Amino acid sequence: MTATPSDLLREAHERLARLTADAEAGALDAAIDLLVTCVDRGGVIHAFGTGHSEAFAMEISGRAGGLIPTDRFALRDLVLHGDRDVEVLTGSLEREPWVVDELMATVHVGEGDVFMIASNSGVNGSIVGAALWAKDRGHPVIAVTSLEHTARVQPKHPSGRRLSEVADVVIDNLAPYGDTTLELAGGIGAGAISSITGAYIAQLLTLGVARRITDRGDIPPMYISANIPGGDEHNSVLEDRYRGRIRRGA
Repeated sequence: MTATPSDLLREAHERLARLTADAEAGALDAAIDLLVTCVDRGGVIHAFGTGHSEAFAMEISGRAGGLIPTDRFALRDLVLHGDRDVEVLTGSLEREPWVVDELMATVHVGEGDVFMIASNSGVNGSIVGAALWAKDRGHPVIAVTSLEHTARVQPKHPSGRRLSEVADVVIDNLAPYGDTTLELAGGIGAGAISSITGAYIAQLLTLGVARRITDRGDIPPMYISANIPGGDEHNSVLEDRYRGRIRRGA
């Protein structure tokens, strides 16, 4: 490969086109069913990802054009809302299964809530642990992961399981093993793709939920941009329905 911007565009376009075709064929319907049921029952959609996969959680929760009843939690909450000192936030923390109980103690989880967990590798201790925590308490789990990558690496959780083996619904982000799509001289990989496909999947799911609700004649609880007139007022009224259950940080 020449590894030009056009090459990266081609790699991204091919994957986004596949995701689009799959969505139109109903491949995301099972996930959308869970999310619509959650919203209808007054539940909250909890989104979690570590490393670059946190970008997926940010696409799901608290953004213009997104659903109001969403909550994003992150490993930094161990410090911001828990009892840990900032020194705990190392690059290897995502691999540690012990963080889960402390982390989940900072999350306001209610009956009928759904979890969306993103991880390209799908094997780190915090990711698998969070999925198991949710499943053990009866909450559905939707996973977004690379099926190609996760099949080629060993789980780091004591259970020996992968995120894809715990979740109720698994969505393949179509990233290759190692995430990069282009090769430079000397075999150096570049052109990481999982953040691009992950963001698109998040928007496809959000759109699917909103369409399902509007098609039956109801109004979905959606954010509008806080940076347009009336945005703050609109959003605050809807957020009040979930006061104490959704968290919006800086």
